[in-house]
Amino acid sequence: MTDFFDEFDESLAPLKPQTPTRYVKLDDANLIKRDLDTFSNTLKNEALQRYKLIISIDKKLSAGWTQRNLDPILDEIFKEDEQARPNWRTIARWRKKFLESNRDLASLVVKNHRMGNRIRRVEGDEIFFDKALDRFLDAKRPTVATAYRYYQDLIIIENESIVEGKIPIISYTAFNKRIKAIPPYAVAVARHGKFKAEQWFAYCAAHIPPTRILERVEIDHTPLDLILLDDELLIPIGRPYLTLLIDVFSGCVLGFHLSYKSPSYVSAAKAIAHAIKPKSLDALNIQLQNDWPCFGKIENLVVDNGAEFWSKNLEYACQSAGINIQYNPVRKPWLKPFIERFFGVMNQYFLAEVPGKTFSNILEKEEYKPEKDAIMRFSTFVEEFHRWIVDVYHQDSNSRETRIPIKQWQQGYAVYPPLAMNEEDEARFTMLMRISDSRALNRNGIKFKGLMYDSTALADYRKHYPQTKETEKKLFKVDPDDISKIYVYLEELESYLEVPCTDPTNYTDGLSIYEHKIIKKINRETIRESKNSLGLAKARMAIHERVKQEQEAFIASKTKVKITAVKKQAQIADVSNTGKGTIKVSEESAAPVQKNISNDAFDDWDDDLEAFE
Repeated sequence: MTDFFDEFDESLAPLKPQTPTRYVKLDDANLIKRDLDTFSNTLKNEALQRYKLIISIDKKLSAGWTQRNLDPILDEIFKEDEQARPNWRTIARWRKKFLESNRDLASLVVKNHRMGNRIRRVEGDEIFFDKALDRFLDAKRPTVATAYRYYQDLIIIENESIVEGKIPIISYTAFNKRIKAIPPYAVAVARHGKFKAEQWFAYCAAHIPPTRILERVEIDHTPLDLILLDDELLIPIGRPYLTLLIDVFSGCVLGFHLSYKSPSYVSAAKAIAHAIKPKSLDALNIQLQNDWPCFGKIENLVVDNGAEFWSKNLEYACQSAGINIQYNPVRKPWLKPFIERFFGVMNQYFLAEVPGKTFSNILEKEEYKPEKDAIMRFSTFVEEFHRWIVDVYHQDSNSRETRIPIKQWQQGYAVYPPLAMNEEDEARFTMLMRISDSRALNRNGIKFKGLMYDSTALADYRKHYPQTKETEKKLFKVDPDDISKIYVYLEELESYLEVPCTDPTNYTDGLSIYEHKIIKKINRETIRESKNSLGLAKARMAIHERVKQEQEAFIASKTKVKITAVKKQAQIADVSNTGKGTIKVSEESAAPVQKNISNDAFDDWDDDLEAFE
């Protein structure tokens, strides 16, 4: 007979894994008793003197620790300094504590550090102190002095109605001690919010370091603390936005994008494309001492929670390129420390002495006027920023002198070189990083942002491949900085086709989406300003008045009219499921009847309505 197996036997249950020490709470932590080193030098020396005295007596003592045995020994030891001689009972008490503590020297320390009153000397003011404490623990963050004044006023008003046994008022010093005795985390939560309190008091874990280059790459945006000049007009054009990627393993800058447009998917995509592709520095008008060999396919891209990083375009492009996106928790930039530290180094060592520097904190600006001192053109800054990255930042050691970025990259490259892209891969990746959209393909091509795109090749595609309502909507890619052409994806061919804009004036050559939007907006405003709004309003009101007169005449005649006449009025009145349900014109919309309006002007009304059929 087999043994019975008890599935509820707790002894057979798997052991609960032990919590790592760094995650154990204080209440559950294994605390080690304090030793002699935790006391001041004075107390420490005194404890050592007691220990030496006990050891000296123990060597000379041949019997028990009694008065008859101890007094002769103490008289001999302190015969030259009788005032320093302790009582035999004191010596016996020291020895007893020493032995009971398992010969711990800390047991011989004088307990003077525990002296002082630990009981409140003033009682009866607890209610008023709690009210003052509530006033202090407020998001408006009043001072301790303000809370104390409120505490005083409460008790003074209360004592006004008390004849005997008035409530005592503690001093400001005592009040302040009570405030400081409150747990600091609770004070921080009440006065600064839970987010700030967690920043100040939460456990700060270390990052797991990457083991190779491009294993972990951080990306972020920042406005530069620098005002630059226009290349041609030489006028200040403000602070540009910098989007930059940095390799965590080596500390090298992989790529960047500098623009005056607000951070978006476009700036992130261009910076990522710059980071992945090999860098050609020949286009720069300056001579650099070193190369910029940092490029390759990224394994993990660490981003924050900006809207541009939650873009579907970015997610799709990175997934297609084999890049894993890691999103940081909201409002926790310290989980992306390397890029934040780089921005600090850049501001401190590169931008600090450039004329036109601004300040992140307006209080630091004082009397300095950056817009008046700005002297660097935008293109010049781009070139010098390349020089600082390649010849300075990459070649210099960090502040702790633990690594030189370019040397670290070279060592990592020698051990585990990243995957490089061939021309076909680069072209595919460039296509992936463009903006995706979809529009219907009709006989005129594809319409995007008010512009038509068509070509002979696209017309041939329409001839050979019939389209349905499901398939006529085509996915296409467009470069946001050049809308002169789009790349339409053709399912049947499993490829993208370049389709140019049909505009014959070359309006779209080198035109960005942003510029196109601004031009369209200005054009609309110009058209609005050119319209004779008053004349159009009078004409529309005259039409409404004429319709009302026709209705009144019809009702007064009580005669049957042709249905076509009523239909024409319904067309003008916009009778539909999304419009009105009647042809009756309201009193508000009708213009006041003007006596000088002649009926002759509307004699051909029915003829004019033919145009609406």
